[in-house]
Amino acid sequence: MKSILHKWLLRLVQGMLILSMTGCISPLALNRAVLAYDDAITDAISQQLMINIVRARYRQPVHFTGVSNIAATFNFQANAGAMPALGGLAGASILPVFGGSITENPTISIVPIEGEDFTKRLLTPFTQNKLTLLLRQRFDVDMLLRMMAQEVRLLHEARENGAYRNSPAAKNGYEMFRRIVLHLSAIQDHNQLFAEPLPLVNTWTIPAGPVKPEGFLALQKEFTVHHNAQDNTYVLRKQVAGPIVITNYDPDILSEEEREKLQQLVGDWNSSDIAFDIRAGHYGGEWPMTGVFRLRSFHSILGFLGKALGDELGYYVEKDPRTPPILNDENPNLTMEFIVADTSPADADFSIRWNSRYYAVNTTGPHARWNRDAFQLLFLLFQMTVTDIPRVGVPSITIAK
Repeated sequence: MKSILHKWLLRLVQGMLILSMTGCISPLALNRAVLAYDDAITDAISQQLMINIVRARYRQPVHFTGVSNIAATFNFQANAGAMPALGGLAGASILPVFGGSITENPTISIVPIEGEDFTKRLLTPFTQNKLTLLLRQRFDVDMLLRMMAQEVRLLHEARENGAYRNSPAAKNGYEMFRRIVLHLSAIQDHNQLFAEPLPLVNTWTIPAGPVKPEGFLALQKEFTVHHNAQDNTYVLRKQVAGPIVITNYDPDILSEEEREKLQQLVGDWNSSDIAFDIRAGHYGGEWPMTGVFRLRSFHSILGFLGKALGDELGYYVEKDPRTPPILNDENPNLTMEFIVADTSPADADFSIRWNSRYYAVNTTGPHARWNRDAFQLLFLLFQMTVTDIPRVGVPSITIAK
């Protein structure tokens, strides 16, 4: 009886141990695999961004590849047994023996990101909505505009070519551009920078005679309706969102006349332009100005950053005397600083090799945080550019392990 009970208890313990072992191993292996694949994909995108900056520097075609699908199959096996304990009397002492194995069979599909749709997105300038979305993530407006804007136009100032270019090769234009974005950055540091759609009111006048009662009720759902008894007309008013404007004041404080005047000043706005209006009487108003930034495409951003690897290095530009203090005096010479070396940089987050030289983002020194944030911004801009990677129906490379 004791022998039967002993065997039953032994099997119960073995079964519980096997179940607990497989139950613990499978989630652990899955978590590690998911994180490992995620790290690998993130690193691959980061290195592609870096290598395309280098390609742009040497006027080579830029190209991206994406992972469209990862399918990993896990096989968990466990076994258990028993054997006489070493040195014990036969049958008097039992030593349990447990074993297990895990096998992983991943299949990874790699797809080139190309085609007319992606090329259009690559060459189309970013819209003002995307810039303001990033502004609301607390990116520095100085960093955003230095990377995303190709020029600025001041509307109250006569200039032969009409714009100040964000290019170190255009010295006078570049320095004015840098001073303007530094001024906006100082206002942002004081939490007094607004980037909101300009609230506008559209007005229509229609004769009251043809309007039936049911039509009048329908109008009231969409418009503010005012009846003008003098000429028997209805005046319809509807508030609409106008262009996004960067200001040093809340746009809601403007009267309708001031809003209309500002809209006329900005003119027929383009979705890839973003206006700004800095007024006296508010923080940063010591340098009042109104103008428009013209945004770049992602392809143009890669070209701009690539030029920093050549002869068009950015350089230090002092802020305008009318600009308030800038937080921590942050004013890097370069939009993003790179390391170029004959050996892989030891302290870099990652590096790529191109024609026997290594390239990396400089993540050491006084501007390490700025450079990391700038690369994160570039990463997000790339994600805003690519479409969903097709999973079927396109040529792909499938790697099965």
